[in-house]
Amino acid sequence: MRSIEWIKEKNVVRAIDQSRLPGEFTIIEFKQADEIRTAIKTMTIRGAPIIGVSAFYAMALKARELEGESFAWMKERLLQFASHLGFARPTAVNLGWAVEATTKLINAFTGSSGELSEVLLALANQKADEDVATNLAISHYGAELINDGDHIIHHCNTGALASVDYGTALGCIRLAHEQGKRIHIYVDETRPRLQGSRLTAWELEQYKIPYEIITDSSAGYLMRLGRVEKVFFGADRVASNGDVVNKIGTYMLALAAYDNGIPAYAAFPLSTLDFASPNGEAVPIEERSGDEILNLQQNGLPVAPANARALNYAFDVTPHRLIDALVTEKGVLYPPFFRSISVLNNNGRTI
Repeated sequence: MRSIEWIKEKNVVRAIDQSRLPGEFTIIEFKQADEIRTAIKTMTIRGAPIIGVSAFYAMALKARELEGESFAWMKERLLQFASHLGFARPTAVNLGWAVEATTKLINAFTGSSGELSEVLLALANQKADEDVATNLAISHYGAELINDGDHIIHHCNTGALASVDYGTALGCIRLAHEQGKRIHIYVDETRPRLQGSRLTAWELEQYKIPYEIITDSSAGYLMRLGRVEKVFFGADRVASNGDVVNKIGTYMLALAAYDNGIPAYAAFPLSTLDFASPNGEAVPIEERSGDEILNLQQNGLPVAPANARALNYAFDVTPHRLIDALVTEKGVLYPPFFRSISVLNNNGRTI
């Protein structure tokens, strides 16, 4: 099944609750747009591609809530909600891309409120279908970089859960496995929310791909021991010079790979490219509640003193010089990235 989809018979958006995995496989049905916005903010729905598609569905649900009102009033409320929605997760560019696309459509629309509602729903379904096709294309290009017998470190979760289906970096790994390549995955826990051990490990079990969970801080030592051939991760935003903004810990992973001469690959859809940001330092980095760190427990007991404070950045910036290639649905981009990305920009990118 898809991680998110429109259920026509019930007029709801259905999605997997990522906060309950791996202990429980739970499906949530969203009837209101604000429910999706909250799910994005609380990371019940997480992963750059699925966040973008979820935003399209949120706008479609909001339009359905406003049906029957005057078009002018509906338009005003939709644009207000779009602005509010864009702040749910500030770092992931796919959210802003979806908001920009729907805002552009709403401003140019000349039909009735009911017609706009149907158009926005059709757009959301279209983007969901496109995401699946895009991920399959990314996976085909990325699988070519994986050899039989490779041991791969994967950071965070970039699989079907993080997208509508199949995934980006984990999609490359999945397809390589389906091609018959014998691979072994080292799954970074990805602290503090443990998307690696909770979500990526769960997905790998569904695909029957051999894996071991490692602490994030073990990655460098495994590389030094010669037990790693490749490093794969996704991206929440990619600057025009090729700097990758991704889940916290990616920078240290890429540094260790660079020092050990191991190729590091970032896989993502072109919608993740941010041509307006000249480099990663220009990207706003989300800082989340320190509770995500302080509320962790070991043997049922807190891991930090009661009065402790925590600094909790959700993302970091990996300079393009540490990355060997960028894997997209249009092919694999190699350094110098600013040139290959500039070509994509000049050719235009469809929304």
